[in-house]
Amino acid sequence: MTKVVIVGGGWAGIAASITAKKAGAKVTLIERMDILLGLGNVGGIMRNNGRYTAAEECILMGAKELFHITDRASRHINIDFPGHTHASLYDVCKVEPMVRKLLKGLEVEIYFMARGVDVEKKNNAITGIRLQNGELVEGDVFIDTTGATGPMGNCTKYGNGCAMCILRCPSFGPRVSITQKSGIEDLVGKRSDGSLGAFSGSCKLNKDSLSEDLAAQLNREGVVILPVPQDDINTEKLNIKVCQQYALKEYSENIILLDTGHAKLMAPFYPMEKLRKIKGLENARFEDPYSGGMGNSIRYLAISPRDNRMKVTGGENLFCGGEKSGLFVGHTEAITTGSLAGHNAVRYFKGMPLLELPTTLATGDLIAYENNCRKTEDGIRTRYTFAGADYFQRMKDLGLYTIDQDVLKSKIKRMDLLNIFEEKFV
Repeated sequence: MTKVVIVGGGWAGIAASITAKKAGAKVTLIERMDILLGLGNVGGIMRNNGRYTAAEECILMGAKELFHITDRASRHINIDFPGHTHASLYDVCKVEPMVRKLLKGLEVEIYFMARGVDVEKKNNAITGIRLQNGELVEGDVFIDTTGATGPMGNCTKYGNGCAMCILRCPSFGPRVSITQKSGIEDLVGKRSDGSLGAFSGSCKLNKDSLSEDLAAQLNREGVVILPVPQDDINTEKLNIKVCQQYALKEYSENIILLDTGHAKLMAPFYPMEKLRKIKGLENARFEDPYSGGMGNSIRYLAISPRDNRMKVTGGENLFCGGEKSGLFVGHTEAITTGSLAGHNAVRYFKGMPLLELPTTLATGDLIAYENNCRKTEDGIRTRYTFAGADYFQRMKDLGLYTIDQDVLKSKIKRMDLLNIFEEKFV
């Protein structure tokens, strides 16, 4: 039986585990922490703008499980906030156990608190992942979904220090790039000013630290917008965010809170003394990162070179997905790229042609477009997301954006891709 080993248990690694398992492989997922989902434990936004289209494409192609989970875990659906429509906000406190239960039911083998620190190779092919405790996890095909955030030294060098975020590098050890350990050089994303990396785009506030009225409004409506005092408006901070779909003037002129179980503050960080000047936030406390008053985690420092089938360039039997595979932003982007990587990993082992999604689908176009744009200096300074900024405009210009499920089903059926991720090869 084909054995697929996936390193990194975020949304992309989980999605890859599911599609590889559906294709008939024995799947092992290696996660350095004691929980799954990584940044998915502090995210929570789904189906906003073009992510609705991409989610429905993935569902129709047969990778439905994770979208169904986030739909079931949503505290609010079909809400609007500045620059975004028909969004769903899942409860970040509930979703990880639901995902873990799903993988257990699929009999995916999970190594928790297991950090891959090196690779074993024969010729140009990886034969196993060496864990920090010395154990070797052998496999036939490997998928790098380790992300592009951390280790702590990078957050200090390119940010404002370790922000003590959900990734908990001090406890579980820093991220290690499997691509880099294979002898393949990673790419590095830049900010608009040319500096390396980008700050994560939001923080979490403890909801109990809000005023009772504000917490009640957030629970009821899902979104709260609070004007920032004129003297504290800072438009410069918009340029450092990874999430350029939220780099609108409304996000510098207002505090925008979203209800994801905690109160999601749509800013990379916010000085505590200024935050507590705003009515309702007089006792505000950061939930993640704990140092959200001065900084946040730094991302996009380790991007794998790849083709449009998610195969790592220069690697014999190595694939990638999620933020590891491109300058992508968001859970939907991670799930869609991870799903393709898991599916193609099994196709590769079976000697079958690898699936490349057509650019007439939003998912296929995003993968190909980012891969082409990253070759330029402007492209390496851009972030790519279905949810906004330049790429969402591209979706609309190309007619790829729709929330009509019947239209999408007809299109995918014509392409003979309906339920393609359900096919079993082994």
